[in-house]
Amino acid sequence: MRKVVSLGLLLILVLVAAASLPAAYPDRPVKLIVPWAAGGDTDNIFRPFVPGLQKALGATVVIANVTGASGTVGAREAKNSPPDGYTVYAVHDYIHSTYYTGVSDVKYTDFEPVCLLSSTPSVLTASPKTKWTSWQELLGDAKARPGQISVGATLGSTSHFFPALVEKAAGIKFKYVSYEGLAPRMNAILGGHIDLTDSNLTQKGKVDAGQLKFIAIATEKRSPEVPGVPTLKELGVNVVFSVERGLVVPKGTPPDVIAKLDGACAQASKEPAFAESMKKQGTEVRYLDRKAYAEYQKKLDDLNRDLAKDLGLFKR
Repeated sequence: MRKVVSLGLLLILVLVAAASLPAAYPDRPVKLIVPWAAGGDTDNIFRPFVPGLQKALGATVVIANVTGASGTVGAREAKNSPPDGYTVYAVHDYIHSTYYTGVSDVKYTDFEPVCLLSSTPSVLTASPKTKWTSWQELLGDAKARPGQISVGATLGSTSHFFPALVEKAAGIKFKYVSYEGLAPRMNAILGGHIDLTDSNLTQKGKVDAGQLKFIAIATEKRSPEVPGVPTLKELGVNVVFSVERGLVVPKGTPPDVIAKLDGACAQASKEPAFAESMKKQGTEVRYLDRKAYAEYQKKLDDLNRDLAKDLGLFKR
């Protein structure tokens, strides 16, 4: 009888101990905050990534588009979320540029890096209502009408830095109109409300249909996707620019959780469907693990700080 009681007590103790142990991560859905609207570039890159991430992680991943203030609203929500791995943040270079231009008080060191995922070259893109058919014509018009050619941009973000670099390198001046992300900028340029914007090869179909004009691409060499579009460098404008996207989590997230997320990213980045989707978007799949991404983030931060100073946009 005493032996039965002892075994029963032991079983109860084992069950109590098991119940008190933390559940293996992840045991519930993971929220992926995208700080731009659905249909924008960042959303269009992470949405096809999610199926592979879910498969590798073994949990549902739900995208939450948290927009506003040049990505700052989403950044702040991610920063203030519990550091438990159940909130992941889709980030790109704007986390550096908005901080140094004073648009945001959230900086990249408020997060732990998980992985770098992709690199998307910028393309200087014009409304079909503009009269230019080449960079030379745009340049001549810009010099004849300084400060009158309108550029749609998310102020303080990459879509602002890219044309600002073109301005500086070419010795011209644009007029900036603020929009929250690519989707509203594209609506504005398609409607002829602005003259120029920063876009990428996702807009190639609209160019082929005559709805937009690619003026120049910010790559070292011409893209095989658009071989007829010259690089800025070959036009004498020494600007190479791309948007680097990755995943981060709130500061203080346990290392083993970050490691599991990173491992899932490594697997998901190799999915053929994701690679095909990125090819259609003119984006290079560029996976870096958390250690390499941490080092790369520091380089990006230094670069954006120096660019903000060089362009006269530094507010820190």
